[in-house]
Amino acid sequence: MSISNSDYSKMTDKASPNSPVIKNCIKAFIFGGGICFFSQILNFVFQRAGLKEDGVKLATPSVIIIITAILTGIGVYDKIARHAGAGTIVPISGFANAVVSPALEFQHEGFILGTAAQMFSIAGPVIVYGISSAFLYGLIIFIFRLY
Repeated sequence: MSISNSDYSKMTDKASPNSPVIKNCIKAFIFGGGICFFSQILNFVFQRAGLKEDGVKLATPSVIIIITAILTGIGVYDKIARHAGAGTIVPISGFANAVVSPALEFQHEGFILGTAAQMFSIAGPVIVYGISSAFLYGLIIFIFRLY
């Protein structure tokens, strides 16, 4: 039995529900903005506590990473992500989730071959291409500053 491409497209369009794009964008904006707003509150708290600027720059993302890792570990972050969509991919929290999720998923395979080996399966390409892009960008800047 063969189906033409147009018939197959019609079948998939009929079977897949339309996603509410505007509603999803609003949710992503609210949740992503909420994460950023919470980070800004942490900034103010750390400044009021007397940390110097460098300490605030280290403490704020560290707390966000720890909170995200804990929420991922207890299964709450995934529930939030179902509603927030792209809003939970705010860089630092999304990266923490991308590291913790595979580590939890493969923990039954042991600490070395499971957790440690799979920890960067999702985040690894981001790290590799991020470092490669930064190197290339730095090289281009270096070359243009020479001339």
